[in-house]
Amino acid sequence: MTASNMFTRRSFLRRSAATIAVLGFPSIVPSSALGADGRPAPSNRITMGCIGVGGMGSGNMGSFLGQNDCQVLAVCDVDANHARDAKNTVDRRYGNQDCKAYRDFRELLARDDIDAISLATPDHWHAIPAIMAARAGKDIYGEKPFSHDLREGRAMCEAIRQHGRIWQTGSWQRSGATFRFACELVRNGRIGKVHTVEVGLPTGAPGGSENYCDPPPHLDYDFWVGPAPWAPYSPNRTHWDWRWQLDYGGGQMMDWIGHHGDIAQWGLGTEYTGPVEVEPVQAEFPRTGLFNAPTVYKFICKYRNGVTMIVANAGNSGIRMGTKWIGTDGWVWVDRGGFETSPRSLMQEKIRPDEINLYRSPGHHRNFLDCVKSRKPTITPAEVAHRSASIGHLGQIAMLTGRKIRFNPDTEQIIGDEAASRLLGRAYREPWHL
Repeated sequence: MTASNMFTRRSFLRRSAATIAVLGFPSIVPSSALGADGRPAPSNRITMGCIGVGGMGSGNMGSFLGQNDCQVLAVCDVDANHARDAKNTVDRRYGNQDCKAYRDFRELLARDDIDAISLATPDHWHAIPAIMAARAGKDIYGEKPFSHDLREGRAMCEAIRQHGRIWQTGSWQRSGATFRFACELVRNGRIGKVHTVEVGLPTGAPGGSENYCDPPPHLDYDFWVGPAPWAPYSPNRTHWDWRWQLDYGGGQMMDWIGHHGDIAQWGLGTEYTGPVEVEPVQAEFPRTGLFNAPTVYKFICKYRNGVTMIVANAGNSGIRMGTKWIGTDGWVWVDRGGFETSPRSLMQEKIRPDEINLYRSPGHHRNFLDCVKSRKPTITPAEVAHRSASIGHLGQIAMLTGRKIRFNPDTEQIIGDEAASRLLGRAYREPWHL
């Protein structure tokens, strides 16, 4: 929310109060409207709309509902049951029936009383709402991976930059103290010169029933498919299982590259660039069923600074789940459930004030709201999220083509391979476009 927006809304409230007094309307209003319950007055709250309120979306919405200086005004989902449940949750939180539920995100974005949105749609529905939100002057908390393909990601970054919007990606590990400390050890040379980083992600699984049927009446399936190629409905195509289908997601690899791959880049200090070479080592794609994303995978990225990044499903070639940087003087490994170093004494190290001290976040959702107010970058801004997702996009292209690709991270172009270059993006199904 900009200062001018807050002033305008405060002025409106003052004028409205004066009008009510003149007309003799009742002057009793809920204490929450005046901030008497400990919450900021409405003119000082960040107003939000939540687009995509299924699994991750409902979780993010719950986090924003728990912030006193944030008010959720609207929810949106192409599944009417999801939208209904989200509206009921919001209304219970505020003790009223004011939350508006939408099927079409464009109606939500058209509201000028909404400052920011939470975007938690399937991957193939990240780019269009994000770009439209930026154009509409909304700040955005968006789920990872940043985009469905690399060209979408660049278009999103440019829209967010052009319109001066705040973006936070749901790569929440950055807001964790252990992940930050691990990266600070690496960035400050505690393990010497880093030559290798291992990124271990979950293993996928085949499946997905091909028993096609009519979509349920509460789901607008045509809208759900959106810009992706048309395909007949199956219960295993939508909701959680879209992740394992390349038209909509990117399998476990893309689902997690924005977590452990993002932390790898943070530790390396390569957040604003990318690999120059990506070579596939192993890729097993399901042969039956709807799911077609790689289940077992391994690819190797080379960076200009000489570092090698190995991305694989955990357990493949002895690579552990999480992120492990290996240097000339030791190593650091971190995951959600553990933190180890060699030598072990590194775990007791202190980062001095005159060394590299990385961004400290009070909490991922809290950080977003603070930055909406301050207009300072979040801990996981758009460009950083795009570069992390790009590792996965390039790995996917290398595995699909079955050959090494060379990449210019400055121009974001694949060098000397037209077939691979075509996989950097795709045409949209009509009538959708960026």
